[in-house]
Amino acid sequence: ATLISGQTFAQLTANVNWTEQTSLPAAEVFYYNPAKKLTWDNFRGTAPSANSQVAALTVSGFGYNASVRTVNGKGQLNVNVYCYFSKEKSWVRPGKNTAYILLHEQHHFDVSYIAAAIFIDKLQGTKFTTANYNTVLTNLYRECCDIMNKMQNDYDGQTKNGQLKEQQSKWNELIDSRVTALTK
Repeated sequence: ATLISGQTFAQLTANVNWTEQTSLPAAEVFYYNPAKKLTWDNFRGTAPSANSQVAALTVSGFGYNASVRTVNGKGQLNVNVYCYFSKEKSWVRPGKNTAYILLHEQHHFDVSYIAAAIFIDKLQGTKFTTANYNTVLTNLYRECCDIMNKMQNDYDGQTKNGQLKEQQSKWNELIDSRVTALTK
């Protein structure tokens, strides 16, 4: 029994990578790539008919898949993280497909990427064991989703969905500098 309990709390080495191998239908998603920006062609969804001030909507986020395996007698936790944009759920109203609005939408996608990068950073700084990895992964993911949602809400709230040009300009600089720092 001592041997089993020793194994139960065995330290896991975390191996964290970006991936585009997910269960999401390939044709319906655009994976984050700092070198490839969104284009209006990526927005395939249909705008709701309700009269709204919203010119466009970006549906993006991040996720992960994880597995544990033993390599040379040592436990290894493999976590693959992805950041995606949903082509089918994202939309733009006719006549609203301007460069200014596209940049606002790109920055929503960038915020998802920033949150995914925070998630990766937290994963790399966490000690995982065979006993805790499932709970810890779930909690870190939720925490980073909360960070992402707060940043998305602050971004839209402070820019009034991009209508306040001065605030939009400040956010453009903030988001661009964070993305640049993450992609060096």
